[in-house]
Amino acid sequence: MHKPALLCLALGAWAGSAGAETVYVTDSLRLGLHAAADTSDRPFDNLVSGTAVELLERNSNYAYVRLADGREGWVKATFLVAERPAAARVLDLEAEIGGFEHAATAAKTAQAAAEQQLAGLRSELQATTGSAESIQETIERLQRENSAHEAQLEGYRHALPLAWVLPAVGVALVGGFLFGLWWLDAWIRRRHGGFRVY
Repeated sequence: MHKPALLCLALGAWAGSAGAETVYVTDSLRLGLHAAADTSDRPFDNLVSGTAVELLERNSNYAYVRLADGREGWVKATFLVAERPAAARVLDLEAEIGGFEHAATAAKTAQAAAEQQLAGLRSELQATTGSAESIQETIERLQRENSAHEAQLEGYRHALPLAWVLPAVGVALVGGFLFGLWWLDAWIRRRHGGFRVY
């Protein structure tokens, strides 16, 4: 083979891959992938419906394609379509619906947990409110008792404290007794000419 022919073939292959578009194997089909350009040989692989292939070359009957793993071959062009087949789109939609159902289940679980947490918070709030009411009642009772003690203290405000009264009475008794002794002694001396007579 001549060098110019190889160069033209390489340029043609490069130009074909540069302008390649993605096409799909149509619905309900197993399409044979062949090495021969007219697909007269035995297929070396079967492509299922919805398989994406890169279209490298196409004529009226056959197309040269590249698979995602890099393998290349010929297929019948009439079984290639530009849009994904309905079966493949249905599978995609089913997978998407499955994702939505999973997300909905997770959302329901999260909602149930949130409702349970809300119920716990409401219960805690009711307990706190009851506790606050009990504390308020205790404060009011203590305020009433304090007012009663203040009124009782006001009644004793002008009275002498017992701690002062008892010593004062004791001092008065002792002082009175001593004064009585002194006065008796003085009286006896006056009567008996300055002598003590008991």
